[in-house]
Amino acid sequence: MRKHKEKIYQYEVVFDSNGEGYTVTVPKLPGLVTEGDNLKEAREMAKDAIRCYLEALLKDKMLRRLSETKREKVEVCV
Repeated sequence: MRKHKEKIYQYEVVFDSNGEGYTVTVPKLPGLVTEGDNLKEAREMAKDAIRCYLEALLKDKMLRRLSETKREKVEVCV
């Protein structure tokens, strides 16, 4: 498997106080939610969650590319 070039991504992250720490969402990444007991932990959890989210998207994209079905007509002389 060939390695892909690392790329730096930047996302806006929203930290909502939940009384016991912070709930973290990323508006541009639907469904991504994590949390931390304090802001420092919440930031680290956000970075890890974003990394996992993007890796899953890349893996899915590669798997779909490998499993694409191609159809074409061929002529055969007998």
